[in-house]
Amino acid sequence: MISAKKLLKMARKWQKLASIKRERITLPKANGDEIAGSCSASAVADKGHFVVYTADQRRFVLPLEYLNKEIFKELFRMAEEEFGLPRNGPITLPCDAACVEYVVAMIQQNIAKHLEEALAIAIATECCSSSSYLPPHLPIPNQQILQICSF
Repeated sequence: MISAKKLLKMARKWQKLASIKRERITLPKANGDEIAGSCSASAVADKGHFVVYTADQRRFVLPLEYLNKEIFKELFRMAEEEFGLPRNGPITLPCDAACVEYVVAMIQQNIAKHLEEALAIAIATECCSSSSYLPPHLPIPNQQILQICSF
């Protein structure tokens, strides 16, 4: 499992290399609309944020504090296993945008630690892999069941 400290160190190294080479790494968006609060037109993330892409090439700009969440640690571990560590490209998570939106929604609602751990376990057992399915027994804290990932 990648620690948040190690991931931050890798991200800083990639930023430094990108600024030295004056390259900007981007992927085309799947569609023209932006995900609310998750991305901007710039290829570089704002201070205090990091950028990840999903398997369906959607871009997410997320706060650095998400790196401490078990859910994202598990997603990064899976990404490393599936795609390896990118040398000249962005970090790509092995799930679709709907799955990442679900995870972000859960984090934004300050889910309980046990629910976060349950979601991390579900992700680890490939519930959020390429086929992308979130089990219906993982509710959002306000007791709504949000099943937005599909087979």
